[in-house]
This record gives sequence, C-alpha cells and structure tokens, in this order.
Amino acid sequence: MSLATDSPVHSSSSGDFAAFLDAELDSISSDSSPNEEEVNDEFNSDSSDSSPNEEAENDSEIESQRIKRCRVETVENIEDPKGSTSHGSLEQNLEVSSSKDACTHPGSFGDMCILCGQMLNEETGGVTFGYIHKGLRLGNDEIVRLRRTDMKNLLRQKKLYLVLDLDHTLLNSTRLMHITLEEEYLYSQIDSLQDVSKGSLFKLDFLQMMTRLRPFVRMFLKEASQMFEMYIYTMGDRAYAMEMAKLLDPRREYFDARVISRDDGTQRHQKGLDIVLGQENAVLILDDTETAWTKHKGNLILMERYHFFASSCHQFGFNCKSLSELKSDESDRDGALASVLKVLRKIHHMFFDELVDNLDDRDVRQVLKIVRKDVLKGCKIVFTRVFPTQFQADNHHLWKMAEQLGATCSRDLDTSVTHVVSQDAGTEKSRWALKNKKFLVHPRWIEAANYLWQRQPEENFPVNQPKNH
Repeated sequence: MSLATDSPVHSSSSGDFAAFLDAELDSISSDSSPNEEEVNDEFNSDSSDSSPNEEAENDSEIESQRIKRCRVETVENIEDPKGSTSHGSLEQNLEVSSSKDACTHPGSFGDMCILCGQMLNEETGGVTFGYIHKGLRLGNDEIVRLRRTDMKNLLRQKKLYLVLDLDHTLLNSTRLMHITLEEEYLYSQIDSLQDVSKGSLFKLDFLQMMTRLRPFVRMFLKEASQMFEMYIYTMGDRAYAMEMAKLLDPRREYFDARVISRDDGTQRHQKGLDIVLGQENAVLILDDTETAWTKHKGNLILMERYHFFASSCHQFGFNCKSLSELKSDESDRDGALASVLKVLRKIHHMFFDELVDNLDDRDVRQVLKIVRKDVLKGCKIVFTRVFPTQFQADNHHLWKMAEQLGATCSRDLDTSVTHVVSQDAGTEKSRWALKNKKFLVHPRWIEAANYLWQRQPEENFPVNQPKNH
C-alpha cells in the first residue's frame, strides 16, 4: 500500500484515519518485501540489449519503486527507531519524491508527512490528533478541508455534531476509598463487567473506582446517535476516558475513535473545538461546567450536575445527602438526559426542517439561541434580595440567564411585571407581588428552567417567609 495513494488525508472520518494507520502499520512487512524484490529485479536484469527508450522507462520505473519503498521504510522507522534503514538514504530518496510531487505536507505521522513520506525536521504547525492515532498531526489547511468534507457528508445524512462530557453529565464516579458507610450497600448491587450493556453500576478494581451511569443514558445515546455524530470529551486522563467509553458504548456503535481526554487538549484546564473534526457552526456541546468552554459558550447546553455519590456532593460543597445515600436516583422519564434529548430533537428539527436559508450557511448556535429564548418568553422579572447591595444587577449571572431564556428583566415594578424573584418574602417588592397576585419565586426557578429548558411550575419554588423576631 502506498501512502501517497491511500493517505488518510483523503478521508473525512476520524475512524477512517485510525483504521488506515493501523492497517498501514500492519501491512508494512508484507508490502516492503515485494517492493524490494521488484527493485532488485530491475537492477539485476540484463539491459545490454535494451534501447535508450526502454532504459529510460526502466529507470523511471525503478525510481518510482524506490520512492514507494522509502515511504514504507519511513513508517517502519517510526515504529522501530532502531531499524536498519539509514536516515541519510531516506533523506536522499525523499528529496526526489518531494521535488516530483511538490507536496504541501498536509499532516504528519510522527515526523513523516502522511502524503509524501518526507521526514519533517521542523514544526509545521497545525493540531495534534493523538486520540485518532498516536503521533498524528494535521496542518490547519487540511483540518479545514476535512471539516468541510465531513460537514457535507453529515448534512446529507441530516446529522450534526454532539460533544459530550463524561463526569456529572453522563455518569458519576468515585474512588473506592471515598465510599461512605451509608453507601456500603452498593457493593451488593454491582453489575457484571462481562456484559456492561445491561448494567448501570460498576466496580472497576484496576482503577479503584466505582461508576454509576446516569439514568436514561443508554436510550439517550441511542436516540442522539440518529441525529448527531458524537464525541466524548473529558478532563479525565486517557485511561479513564477509554474505560468510561467502554461502559457507555461497549459495541463501539456511537463514538468509535472519537474519545478525547485532557491528554489531547491544546490548553490546560480548558476544552476546545480545535481538536474536534467538526465545523463550529454545526457543533453542540453538553457539559456541566461552563468555564471549561470559554471560547465556545454559544455551542454549549449546560447540564445539571449528576451527584450520585457522596464524594461528588462534597467536592462541590454541598452539605447534604447524595442520591446514593438516600437510596434514590434521577427519573428515567423526567431526568436531565430525557429533558435535554427533547431539546436536541427540537434543535435538530428546526435546523433541518424549519430554516429556509441554504443548508451550508445555517448555524446551529443561532438555532440554540432561538430555542433557549422560548423558555421564559413573555415573562417580565424583577429581582429583590438576590444581588449584593452595590452589585450592578444586569451583570449578575441570574439576570443574564433569565434574558438568555427570553425573559425581560427590570429594576422597577409596574403592572407588566409577571414575576418577582426573591429569597425573602418580607421585602417590599415581595409583598407587592403577593398583593398584586404576581408570581413570587425563588431564584432556583430560573436555574431549573435553564437546566430543564422549560418553564417550571412556580408553586414548586416558594420563597421563605420572614422569621418573626
């Protein structure tokens, strides 16, 4: 197999990249021998009776075989640095290949161009895609080309991209040493690792961890895969990411090689779409941590954190019993994943079936804004005893959140106000709301609407009455 002919730069799928590179490395030993024999046969043949034209043709064929051979030998050198092929010979042969092909070096595998096989001594820019194949780096122009090609393919299938966080979004994990006495009963409920597709609670001895899959996650992945090409993107290390992927996708139906860990990122403590082979205007993100996506907030659907284990609650400063300690869990039918799946369906439908502009020009981020603004549309909100006294109200995250959900926020009371958001029913504005039969709700009402993507019953978020002194 020739790298020039079957290069992964002609593929638009990360799975195809990985499959190609693995196959290429597996086939090197069988490919290199015939090439070597062909070259030797050409050199050893008796050409004394050949015409000048025949000699030229033979020389050309010999040179072609030599270039192909050195490409294969280059891959062998990457796999086995102690190989017998000399760097001097390789460099000399690859100069011929480079001058003939005028290769732009769209990417590299190790230090070798994935198209022409030339050894690249200097940093060529671009981004490393180690999660697709170790040592794979693609140039910026090639990334753009791949994204465009993949985008066209996906749009034909009526699909977009979905990037999924792991911890507190799809599952919750804890160290075995952090299991509390009230959680000891979980050891008797562990599911078998022999057939993980039927389980939801797993004990991973080699990681010294216990993992609980979020309710509805298997149905969520199955349904979402019909609308999206999905990636896992976690701040955990690669070993952890791969084990969680096995639990979520044991048959590799949903993610294939698209499992990104913190080891693959280009910025510490940040996640970015620069290592996702999808155009930003077609990517949605599900994550419980907004600060991880500072450059891509327009793509983000913020998830309510899943705190099954006690250690998870403690990690985020909650002084309350966890779901496991309460021997409870989220609802399959009404939980966070079931709710967000409805949102994804709505966004997908609007993107493909309701917008009238050219499909290539559509932006899922704009669709996300439209859907979000429907949540509290028609609500006019005044806040009281929610912000610090000297705080500029319209800079507070709850004010901004309410506006993103389609509500109008005001500092002043008037008859058009529909909701007063307060933590104290004794304030003047709170009493006004009760007197004028307006909704008086706790700030959690806005947060719940934000996580569940629908207006919540106001009576479920009462405001505490003032204490009598």
